[in-house]
Amino acid sequence: MKFTGKVYKFGADIDTDAIIPARYLNTIDPQELAKHCMEDADADFPNKVQPGDIIVAEKNFGCGSSREHAPIAIKATGVSCVVAKSFARIFYRNAINIGLPILEAPEAIDAIHEGDALEVDIVRGHIKNLRTGEEFQATSFPPFMQEIINQGGLINYVKKKG
Repeated sequence: MKFTGKVYKFGADIDTDAIIPARYLNTIDPQELAKHCMEDADADFPNKVQPGDIIVAEKNFGCGSSREHAPIAIKATGVSCVVAKSFARIFYRNAINIGLPILEAPEAIDAIHEGDALEVDIVRGHIKNLRTGEEFQATSFPPFMQEIINQGGLINYVKKKG
């Protein structure tokens, strides 16, 4: 699975309240959540993000509460994947469970800038910065986790295995 998209870059310790502010948790509708995704970190993000774009972040992305709303909101914006130095463990698992591709690539983050275009191969864990030509290797998922992502999340995966 390969993605190409424009980078929106965020710092370290972006918590779930920055991803989807608690004041919008009165809904579970993904499209409604997408309208407010990342707005406390970048007020214009919901208006400028396009399907296929990529979030890049420093360490500990998705820290804070265990709410699934955070990866659901990101996925609903059309963001193709999130690349970070590291993820909070509960966010990591929630992202896999809902089929949001994420990659840990600590050495890549400092070389990627807001507005760059990336080509990301989730299966191989390969990241290429199309502006600079630099290539990076992320930690790739084991096959069963790749299959969960390919199926759009854990529920679809279990239904298919049924």
